Amino acid sequence: MNKARVVVVTGKDVLGSKFSLNEKKLQLMFRFGLSQILPSGDADENLLKLFTAQDQIGIKINTIGGRKLSTRPEVTHVLSSLLHTAGRENPIVWDRTNRELKEAGYRLNMNRKGPRIYGTDSRGLGYDAYLLSHKNIGSLFSAIQYRQISASISLAILKDHGLAGVTAGMKNYFGSIHNPNKYHDFNCDPYVAELFETPPIQKKHRLTIVDALLVQFHRGPAYHAQWAESLGILIFSTDPVAADYAGWQLIEKLRSLHGLPSLAEEKREPNYILTAGKLGLGQANPDQIEVINHEI
Repeated sequence: MNKARVVVVTGKDVLGSKFSLNEKKLQLMFRFGLSQILPSGDADENLLKLFTAQDQIGIKINTIGGRKLSTRPEVTHVLSSLLHTAGRENPIVWDRTNRELKEAGYRLNMNRKGPRIYGTDSRGLGYDAYLLSHKNIGSLFSAIQYRQISASISLAILKDHGLAGVTAGMKNYFGSIHNPNKYHDFNCDPYVAELFETPPIQKKHRLTIVDALLVQFHRGPAYHAQWAESLGILIFSTDPVAADYAGWQLIEKLRSLHGLPSLAEEKREPNYILTAGKLGLGQANPDQIEVINHEI
């Protein structure tokens, strides 16, 4: 069995003072990461393999953390530009609300050319009327995830979470349903995995990119400067579970370096990642994950 491939790209000094980003270096990071997720070794070719010309691509971002701890506009701009270069134009960059998008620095765009940027609460959208039931999940899905897009990228922020242990690519999809607060018991296990297993997500998901440029490794998901580390890392994988597993290990490493107990010791280990592996959604066994580390 082929191992799941995870590409961890570190950009030296990509994150500058006052949270500024070096977009040229960011573009190099994206190009390398995307070139390695599939065997071709070419970013454009890999994007052509992951997305057809007919696909309406959705980029699900995370803007709940405000400007300091959200997917930055520069990051989505670089990804959208690379999709455009590969002939995959006009993705929908989206999250829960227009307010959160604007507070994270985004300029809304529903009609103009280029990437469209808007929230589920935009006029005429909202949540689909159909209640989807799957195992322990019973939710209304964002009309964007349910109806508007045919292929999905989870462009997620990596951070500690007081209940789930870790927020990364799979939990990012909690922002696609109307009742995520219902699914935080038992460290979100098995809810994150079972939500990802639903057809509107699993059948459309093609790529996980975990934003670990700035990582909140303790007292998340809100921003606390004393427990935030500038790593300048992006994690890429077509395996959603392996990507999250790599993010989990990064959080554990930071916690250890700062003398904090492990997530297991705090009784909030993100076992939903292991559950996702058991459900066959991806690889959570480190022996079956190939990690490619690269610094730019």
